[in-house]
Amino acid sequence: MDILKIIISSLASLVALFLSTKIIGNRQMSELSMFDYINGITIGSIAAEMATEMDKEFYYPLIAIAVYTVIMWLMSFITEKNMTGRRFLAGRSILLMENGKLFEKNFKTAKIDINEFLTQCRINGYFNLDDIDTALLEPNGKISFLPKSDAKPLSPRDIQLSPDQEKLLKVIILDGHIMRENLKRTGNDIRWLENELHKQKIGNIKDVYIAECDNNNQLFVYKKTGDAPNNDPFQ
Repeated sequence: MDILKIIISSLASLVALFLSTKIIGNRQMSELSMFDYINGITIGSIAAEMATEMDKEFYYPLIAIAVYTVIMWLMSFITEKNMTGRRFLAGRSILLMENGKLFEKNFKTAKIDINEFLTQCRINGYFNLDDIDTALLEPNGKISFLPKSDAKPLSPRDIQLSPDQEKLLKVIILDGHIMRENLKRTGNDIRWLENELHKQKIGNIKDVYIAECDNNNQLFVYKKTGDAPNNDPFQ
């Protein structure tokens, strides 16, 4: 009977984990945030206990898994709908390097030492810091690099060209919310933004999923859409 109970409990724990992952989303299986990491370890431990603990009712761990799943779903909902909550729970990108300048204080904030940074540079194919214009630590813990224009593959310097240095695009609208500080940094105002949206036949900022502005004041707008393609483009 004990062996049969272990088999049944193991199957039940697998079903519970599968349903929990479906509710939380595929992010749990790809890029883990701090809360995803904590949640994954905790739910996994509960499921293992559920499968092997013989002196407790099997539905106790199920309740615990359900509680953690609901909490993670609420966190996901908050980060999707609330900008402040998103920044607190998911974190923000940290600028580590820009225009060839390393920001020591941001390294300390990110808890990354220079040796680890150089390792990540080499892993991403940059053996010379002079080839990097901008480096960002993303909320998922990975570092994104923007190379200098003349250090990209098929380097323009090889064909004696001197292209203008690309800069990071600034997010002006995110999920229907105007990022006013970023808008100010572009040297523009609300009236300019409204005019640019009007040119693209967008009358309501709430219809914009994301809008970015480049160094030439060109606005790239991506509208919200109800489309949800369910085909796998690789299979």
